[in-house]
Amino acid sequence: QPQVVESGGDLVQPGGSLRLSCTASGVTLDYYAVGWLRQAPGKEREGIAYIKSTGGASDGSAHYIDSVQGRLTISRDSANNFMYLQMSNLKPEDTGVYYCAVGPWGGFNVGAFDYWGQGTQVVVSS
Repeated sequence: QPQVVESGGDLVQPGGSLRLSCTASGVTLDYYAVGWLRQAPGKEREGIAYIKSTGGASDGSAHYIDSVQGRLTISRDSANNFMYLQMSNLKPEDTGVYYCAVGPWGGFNVGAFDYWGQGTQVVVSS
């Protein structure tokens, strides 16, 4: 069973930046779509960004929901089997637990992913 681990959550002021990291054992992240999903307090988990695999027919493209477009960037570190979510101009509504998840095709739906990390907490507050 692959294990996914994310890290980097922290308390940050509005307008600040943060980089979340994700790695996995038992899977090569390049061969899978990797997503970042967020669960805000009192709300359901939602997909906010994902990147397609770089193998086969997949184009390796990154996708974002409208509310984070231009503020979040997802990227791969293939040599070290890491994924990153660079977040800038953070807003209080970005507060939540951020999950890294791995699946065959990606998407914004929770069901698109098979393997999940335990989550890392991000709090945006002054």
